[in-house]
Amino acid sequence: MTVESTAARKPRRSSKRTSAAKTPAKDSAPELVQLLTPEGERVEHPDYSIDLTAEELRGLYRDMVLTRRFDAEATALQRQGELGLWASLLGQEAAQIGSGRALHDDDYVFPTYREHGVAWCRGVDPTNLLGMFRGVNHGGWDPNTNNFHLYTIVIGSQTLHATGYAMGVAKDGADSAVIAYFGDGASSQGDVAEAFTFSAVYNAPVVFFCQNNQWAISEPTEKQTRVPLYQRAQGFGFPGVRVDGNDVLACLAVTRSALERARRGEGPTLVEAFTYRMGAHTTSDDPTKYRADEERASWEAKDPILRLRTYLEKEGAADEAFFTALEEESETLGKRVREAVRAMPDPDRMALFDHAYADGSPLVDEERAEFAAYQASFAEEGK
Repeated sequence: MTVESTAARKPRRSSKRTSAAKTPAKDSAPELVQLLTPEGERVEHPDYSIDLTAEELRGLYRDMVLTRRFDAEATALQRQGELGLWASLLGQEAAQIGSGRALHDDDYVFPTYREHGVAWCRGVDPTNLLGMFRGVNHGGWDPNTNNFHLYTIVIGSQTLHATGYAMGVAKDGADSAVIAYFGDGASSQGDVAEAFTFSAVYNAPVVFFCQNNQWAISEPTEKQTRVPLYQRAQGFGFPGVRVDGNDVLACLAVTRSALERARRGEGPTLVEAFTYRMGAHTTSDDPTKYRADEERASWEAKDPILRLRTYLEKEGAADEAFFTALEEESETLGKRVREAVRAMPDPDRMALFDHAYADGSPLVDEERAEFAAYQASFAEEGK
């Protein structure tokens, strides 16, 4: 019997079955909480409602415009060599401002490295966000002053920090909540799964706010998960909800509801803000290498700022004088940020050895001396 005939008699897997195993089931589209359409039309939702004054609506618009202006200035500063790196939030302003404005003063925030809009809502001076990216400090602000933790570069670890903090809040009997921000890429990290487990078992008052901008650097979400991200919460025993991340009103309403649930002692919630990263992952990234221009163009039509402006104009909630004054304010902010960054003093190079050990170390002393001699050699060469 030939090899070919033997192979022919072996049972073969169905190619159809193999394909089905690799392809996520395409049932009905996930429900998306939306209160403001891309065309600027106000709609209602049976579970989430919000009633804001014209002044509050203008405040949300101002927050988003100024956050985008700051972000654009930071990107320009990096291109000019003033910052080593920058992670832009372009396109994600509604998710951050909406959720940020849902917080109470005594709530605590654990961000990643892209939550510039949330930092704005917490009263962190924008210039303080830039020191780490310029390389002159390790954070730039006191986390306890604004209940806003330092930026976290390690992907997903802040969800564990938030869960532990929330467990402490519950034990203290405090009437406050905790929120942890992360992206769709971080949802693939084991730290996030562990945070979900602990928060559920200990009924921690924490909201997990995932900004699904659909691209974990260059990897699309569909290559990371077979189900919508918000549905993962079901497996851990707490609710999940998907919200239109480009709708600032929906993000505010959904996050407010989740935080109130946490404060009532009903445990964690996963919020998936479905949005889009219109810029690069960071300034070291080139998104044109892995996604089509047509995709970005389709999402530009859903721009969160344009959406709210259209609504404000339709409702007569803002006039041209408001928009003109805001444009002037944004330019003033850009100038202040630019000047503050360029005026940041260089850190003492020798300071990195000062706190390696509480009581000192012979090895560190030796390294300090070697580094000092190395630095001095440049001065000698310049003579």
